[in-house]
Amino acid sequence: MPSLLSFEQVMLPLLTAFFFRAWDRQFEMKQRRIESEYDYVIVGAGSAGAVLANRLSEDVLTKVLLLEAGGLPDVMTEVPLFAGELQQSSFDWGYTTEPQETACLGQVERRSHWPRGKGLGGSSLINYMLYVRGNSRDYDNWVQQGAHGWSWKDVFPYFLKSEDNRNPDIAYNGYHGRGGPLTVETPAYISPLGHRFVEAGKILGYPNVDINGPIQSGFTVPQGTVRNGARCSTSKAYLQDIMDRPNLKVLINAHVTKIYIDNKRRARAVQFDYEGLSRTVFARREIVLAAGAINTPQLLMLSGIGVRNHLESLGLPVIADLPVGLNLQDHVGSAGVHFLIDKPYSIILPRYKKSYLIHDFLLRGGGPLTILGGCEGLGFIKTPFANASEDFPDAEIHFISSSPSSDGGRTIRKVQGIGSKVCIYIYFNHPDDIKTLRDGMSLKISINVGLSEPFKAFNTTLFEPPFPGCEKHQMWGDDYLECVAKTYSITIYHPVGTCKMGDPSDPTTVVDSKLRVKGIKSLRVADASIMPTIVSGNTNAPVIMIGEKAADLIRGVIPNEVNDKKWSTTKFSVL
Repeated sequence: MPSLLSFEQVMLPLLTAFFFRAWDRQFEMKQRRIESEYDYVIVGAGSAGAVLANRLSEDVLTKVLLLEAGGLPDVMTEVPLFAGELQQSSFDWGYTTEPQETACLGQVERRSHWPRGKGLGGSSLINYMLYVRGNSRDYDNWVQQGAHGWSWKDVFPYFLKSEDNRNPDIAYNGYHGRGGPLTVETPAYISPLGHRFVEAGKILGYPNVDINGPIQSGFTVPQGTVRNGARCSTSKAYLQDIMDRPNLKVLINAHVTKIYIDNKRRARAVQFDYEGLSRTVFARREIVLAAGAINTPQLLMLSGIGVRNHLESLGLPVIADLPVGLNLQDHVGSAGVHFLIDKPYSIILPRYKKSYLIHDFLLRGGGPLTILGGCEGLGFIKTPFANASEDFPDAEIHFISSSPSSDGGRTIRKVQGIGSKVCIYIYFNHPDDIKTLRDGMSLKISINVGLSEPFKAFNTTLFEPPFPGCEKHQMWGDDYLECVAKTYSITIYHPVGTCKMGDPSDPTTVVDSKLRVKGIKSLRVADASIMPTIVSGNTNAPVIMIGEKAADLIRGVIPNEVNDKKWSTTKFSVL
């Protein structure tokens, strides 16, 4: 009979030894003297920074320093199902949004938690691992805004270059890469709920699609950045196998505080805190900021690059007057439609923290611990505000078999900052904002999914108690759903755009199409902050693509040389 001792008592030591002995050994070997100068200094070892460190250090004559404020991955980061529990841990910067006047009304202080990864792998270390590229029109729209060289045709080869898709039914359909560093596959375990979600989509007219293929509108069991059942962060994909490169230096727990810019407006050095001391290291060629859409603009401002009035109000010197931070965008969502089922398939973590399930995960990479943070289905849908004639959905459904009412407050209430009382005050600033979110949860879509024929096998019913603060509205009507959306509104953790890329003559841009900070030499930005507009989907895969393309821009690789490689034969003209 399998042991039922607790996860903490039995399996944590075993998991630690199983996954991280190699990391510890590699870092012991790499703790050599820090040199005073490197060719490239990369700030942030996250979704783009790890990619850059790998690609730039491929040239054995180039010395690369990668600085990361956080530490090494640990056991919890490896288990996909535990993604939510990583928020507000040592791997999370622990940010919250400013108090909102028209949203987050049910959260503590009307704030949404805003997790950002802190550790080797950055946000790819704590995210929900969903592999979504977005819509081809997103990138073509970037070009229309002045980001030349970033059309879908330009970026598609870099998605393929990074990818190692391991599902034969998808990997060979003409839209995916094989053999890249980043493992992408469908989780080893899918509960009956995930399959029924896809079948429900078909009833509503949405086909089962590869959302990264020729058509985005549809329902699917998602693929994720996982390898053999465990998380495949960019630290695992791009760094773990190259730590022995003599020209690559990786420092963890190294918090960068300033970029030094000389009187010729050239970025020359990086200041960082390490082992209790403030240190400085110089860059012979370039400094690349890949610290993310929050930390990169903060570092630029601390270094004298930002909006003049703002910097002066803080007593900071002004080296370059640029609109740093003014283009912040994110995805907002709500999780107010819940269902009851009569089968034990929903994600309640105590149900899955059993030693025999950990054993299955360790030995086979199988079982429910491989579920992508509890997300078993994705649906890209069109609300009435979308153009019905084109494949450009404006809402995304995350089908997660858990809710604040089912996990005893253990995870969801904690990570989403839900208050003990939730009540409604005022509406979103623009009426279309709330209507789009409302219609994404409406009877026509989410409710119909849960009550459709495929889910009748579980005797599915709507969770009847009215949402606190919304009792005065008719249940499931438009006013009720608007109330729920305003009360239980959450960020989807996709901040982008704070260092907007585009035409240098555009006063709203911070970097040009080669990611160079305007007016400053030898300084680039390569992370989610450069997006002119947010992509139509989860942001991790696009940021990895940005890292791949940035490496070629820095090395001066001609785009045609990328397109001439084997992956250029993949068909993409129909997108």
